[in-house]
Amino acid sequence: MNAELPAPLSPADRWRSYILCLLGWMFDFYDLVLFAYLAKAIGRDWNWGASFNHNKAWLVGLALAASGAGGIIFGGLSDRFGRKRVMAWTILIYSLSTGLCGLSTGIMALGLFRAMTGLGVGGEWATGHALMAEIFPKERRGLASALLQAGEPIGVALAVIAGLWLEPRIGWRWVFLLSALPALLVVWVRRDLRESPLWMNLRAQGAKGGPGFIEQYRVLLTKHWKPALQGWILGCTKLGTYWLTYVWLPEYFAELEHAAGAAASASFSAVRLKFILLAQAGQLVGMLLFGPISDRIGRRPAFTAYSLLTAAGLIALSRFGPQMLAEPLWFWPAMAAVGLGSGCTAGFGALLAELFPTRIRNTAMGTVYNMARAFQFVTQLLMGLIATRAGVSEGIGLAAGFALITAAWVWTFPETRGIVLRQE
Repeated sequence: MNAELPAPLSPADRWRSYILCLLGWMFDFYDLVLFAYLAKAIGRDWNWGASFNHNKAWLVGLALAASGAGGIIFGGLSDRFGRKRVMAWTILIYSLSTGLCGLSTGIMALGLFRAMTGLGVGGEWATGHALMAEIFPKERRGLASALLQAGEPIGVALAVIAGLWLEPRIGWRWVFLLSALPALLVVWVRRDLRESPLWMNLRAQGAKGGPGFIEQYRVLLTKHWKPALQGWILGCTKLGTYWLTYVWLPEYFAELEHAAGAAASASFSAVRLKFILLAQAGQLVGMLLFGPISDRIGRRPAFTAYSLLTAAGLIALSRFGPQMLAEPLWFWPAMAAVGLGSGCTAGFGALLAELFPTRIRNTAMGTVYNMARAFQFVTQLLMGLIATRAGVSEGIGLAAGFALITAAWVWTFPETRGIVLRQE
């Protein structure tokens, strides 16, 4: 029996769906990055000592690797069962799994719960971005994608505050337990989120609405392998820059303070949190600007300009950190450049949505983006090795190198600004 055709979406429907997707993505990213800002307290309680860098890198990488599996699994499920239903599943998984981290009795249990968090996180990103691309008009698709991705720096800022301000007051276990509360979003999603009309139209054409679950991946790998590979490499380099930077900023500043000695450390600690939050504020501004900029000048030049700005800030941090520590005012433009330039992650949703047809769009977006995020397991292990042997500053230099590759690689893509989404 054919499914019911969807009712037209009003502007209010679109923006209500945007708010729900924004909250889902914001808490998704908060849960993913939270451990990085609680790691020092956990390591202190569990006596990690010299193994701290290795354990942090392993646990961060594990969640990122699991997000790759989540993107593949839930991307396919979303093309089969709809954006709305799968978004509710993923929010429930990542929220409850983060809460369970507060009950961990050791590193293996914590690793299991972090992997479960990553699984839910991986599914949520593609579902939300596919829905935004499918319900907003083509001339505002870049803006919608950027506005949704803007939940990322807000989520990170909440994680920074939770880890560096709230944790000393209530302990890391309670921070994790309270972080299960976003699971309540599921009630709102199930009640008010509108399903994608494009997906509903496909479903109305036949009981299943598209190729079978396994067939979706066969179609992706045989008919759309080139844009999938291009997108994966772009994701690997851009996300490599992001995760090598933001996860390790606390250790970067601690390394600088330790090298400078007690006198400089005492004066610098008071503003360290402000510098990290500045980067998040800069990223938020960068994301909000990226949408209209990329809709106006194109996806490729926007990605390049942003990535070069990121590289400039990271090179300053990596090469001139001790000098800037002597004159802390120099950290403000460096951190602002890193933050603003990081805003090009706001373009992934629109760019990937424009490369693939509706029948496999969520499958493709979930697979490509989250397999790139899964690759960060490798970059995190590499960072742990570099941090132990040469210092975190050298790892920040590696992040700058990834930003330069991103600026060049995006020109292997066709320009997709303003195209009509493929529905075959």
